[in-house]
This record gives sequence, C-alpha cells and structure tokens, in this order.
Amino acid sequence: MKPGCNVATLIERYFTERLMRQRNVSANTIASYRDTFRLLFKFAQVRLRKAPSALTLDELDAPFIGEFLTDLETKRGVGVTTRNLRLTAVRSFFRFVSFEEPAHGALIQRVLAIPSKRHDKRQVHFLTRPEIEAILAAPDRTTWLGRRDHTLLLLAVQTGLRLSELISLDRESIHLGAGAHVRCVGKGRKERCTPLTRYTQLALHTWINEPQRRGAGALFPNLHGGRLSADSVQSLLAKHVRVASTSCPSLASKRVSPHVLRHSAAMELLQAGVDCSVIALWLGHESIETTQTYLHAHLPLKEAALAKLDPYKQGKRQRFRPDDQLLTFLEML
Repeated sequence: MKPGCNVATLIERYFTERLMRQRNVSANTIASYRDTFRLLFKFAQVRLRKAPSALTLDELDAPFIGEFLTDLETKRGVGVTTRNLRLTAVRSFFRFVSFEEPAHGALIQRVLAIPSKRHDKRQVHFLTRPEIEAILAAPDRTTWLGRRDHTLLLLAVQTGLRLSELISLDRESIHLGAGAHVRCVGKGRKERCTPLTRYTQLALHTWINEPQRRGAGALFPNLHGGRLSADSVQSLLAKHVRVASTSCPSLASKRVSPHVLRHSAAMELLQAGVDCSVIALWLGHESIETTQTYLHAHLPLKEAALAKLDPYKQGKRQRFRPDDQLLTFLEML
C-alpha cells in the first residue's frame, strides 16, 4: 500500500473535479456530501486526535468508517435513512479514490463493501378526492392571495411537482398552447415537462393574466414580488387545511404537507390505471422502484388481486403429482 496519501488533496479534487466539473451535480447534492465529510472529519479529529488536513487515506479504513456510522446513530441520534445517506457519500468518494489511488485498492474495496442498513419503509400518506376538493375550495378567491394559493395548490396536486420545483417556477415555465404543459428542473438538474388538464390550464390562464406584483418573474410570488420560500408554502397549506377540515372532518386527523399532495397526484394516476413506468417519468423518479411504493399503499389493487384468489371460484384443487423420479426427489426435499 502506498503510505501517506493525503485525504485533503483527494477531497478537494473529488468535490471540484468529480462532483462539480465532471458530474455537474446539484447544489443540494454538494451540500449533503459536504455535511457528511464535515461530520466525518470532526469525528476523526476527536477519535484520532489529528487535524483533518493531516489525515491519510489508510486511517479512513472500513473499521473507522463503521465506527463513524455507529457514532452518528448512537451519539447524534440519526435514523437509518440518514445513516445510509452518509454512507452513500462516503462510497462515492472512495469510488473516486479507486481511480486516483489504485494502490489502495484493498482498503477501498473493504469500505465499499460496508452494507446499508435495512429499515422499514414508511407508509405513503395521500388524500382522497373529497379531501383534495375541500382543500382547493378553502382559499378565498375574491382576494389576490386566495387566487394565488388556489392555483398553486391545484397545480401541485395535478402535476405532483416537488415543493422545490413549485417555488422555482417562473411565468415562462407554463405553456398554455397546444400540448399545454409545465416545464421544471428537478433533482439532478433533470428537466421534464408535465401535461396540464383542461381545468388547470384555465386556472393558470386566469392567474397569469393577473397584474404582476412589482414585475415579479416567479409564477407564484409573495406580496413583495419575491419568490415564495418553502416555509411559506408549508404555512399557507396548513392554513387552508384547517379551513377545509370544517367541511371535510377526515382532514383533521391527517398531517398534510406539500409532499402529501405529490403522493396524492401519484395515487390518482395509479387509480386511473396509468402504468408505473409512466408515473415514474411524470414524477421525475430516478428509479421505477421508487414509484412502486405507491403500489404497496393502493388497497383496492390488493383487494382485486385477492378476489382472483377466491378458492370457491376455482373448483376443487388437486395435489401436484410429479411425473418423473427426479422431480419426485426434488419435491420431497
């Protein structure tokens, strides 16, 4: 093994060359990975009594990385999901190092072999159509704010855009001609277009014709013409859910966030019979496995599958009888 390989030099090249120049990753990814290595180097500073800039690669071996991950869970109280995200960042760095410093291949492979922890996936929460209608009816559309909120919530629940995608929309992001759609830049700086229903088109057409606030370019500006913050959208949604719960009591027991509106859009597509691969494209999912989460939450689909297994509709079942000695042997194992 090549001794004395300085980690600081590798980290600098990893962020500037690999992440920023070669992969052109988003600012959110840079921030997440940066925070991971801040935590790792602070842990090393305490555990090894060594300045981060003086660390060598052989000190960041698999047992040490394992201790760091355990410390995150026990001392900092992070969940399994966060622990796995930190491990993803570490793995990404060591994959980069495998090309830069092949002499450290054995150490690198042992770090890359550290497994992610399995964990129970949270149930997907979504709204029913009556609950959606109650929320959309809650804003007072005789006011500018009410019309803005109604249009924003309608667009959110029809398109399933992420909160970050919604607040970054400009007026130019909306196309209301033939093939009406909204264009956004999602995770990984991937651009996608999402079609608009006739009702959403009409609402957006009316909204865009409203007088602009101080020449605001944002599709949904605040009172001062600036862009809405994520907290502002969370707050306005909570306000309208409280109003809607008076006419739709089931909302009172639900925690409704902008991401729940996204889940609701996906579930409505699924209930309409849209294939999971199309829903994945619609929502901008990296993998169809993410979209398949909605299948687990869709009780009517499970009930339909159960109905097909009704033994009383299939007549008397006969025991399987193998027709070959080898098959008989395998059947008896």
